[in-house]
Amino acid sequence: MGFNRVYLLQNTEEMNEELADKFRACGYEVVGMSTEGERAVADIEKSVPDLLITELVLPKSDGLQVVKKVKNRFPDVKVVVLTALNSEEAIASATKYGASYFMVKPYSFEILSERVKEIFSKSALKKENRNEPSLDEKISKIFINVGIPPHIKGYCFLREGVKMAVNDPPIINNITKKLYPMIGEKYNTTPSKVERAIRHAIEVAWNRGRIESINALLGVRAYVGQEKPTNGEFIALIADKMLLEMV
Repeated sequence: MGFNRVYLLQNTEEMNEELADKFRACGYEVVGMSTEGERAVADIEKSVPDLLITELVLPKSDGLQVVKKVKNRFPDVKVVVLTALNSEEAIASATKYGASYFMVKPYSFEILSERVKEIFSKSALKKENRNEPSLDEKISKIFINVGIPPHIKGYCFLREGVKMAVNDPPIINNITKKLYPMIGEKYNTTPSKVERAIRHAIEVAWNRGRIESINALLGVRAYVGQEKPTNGEFIALIADKMLLEMV
């Protein structure tokens, strides 16, 4: 199967056992199970499964924080949320933290297992194509070409902003209320500091006289002299280029 090691985190032992029996019957190895978030995170650090099936409403912990901790420490562990909590906000948060799929109870194991297979199929395909530069690498190459040095804070913030705009293009229309705060949360800083650091990174590129490199990158003569784009314009331009290359 390639990917077959599963960890179960549900709010009752009965639910864990039910899922364990069904996954084992499909050829998966259940490497652990728990009803407590902190214990699950500790177990996952030892076993590093391929997949975590988690509830969000847990007796002693917040399932969303478990998703966040697991994905931060082990990005390759796939997370499927199987929960009784039917909330658009919860779905958005789980997706933001890295969950691959969200299913509300009562559930169909047939559909759940099909979604798990799809997730692993996509992951296997990405591994086959891993010689293709990652999105991070492509963005970093662009920043170097236009003169944004990697040692300044705005470099990381700007790269994160471009990635967010690639994955969720409409977010560029909510740059102040959504994009800056989300970057700030990830890097433990304030939205205003994120905004200033990104502005500084763009100004560094312009002060280095890389306008022609930027125009060449865009394929048009978009900027002349000291004319500079706003933070949102610059992020949107780079994100659009990334999206076009993915087509």
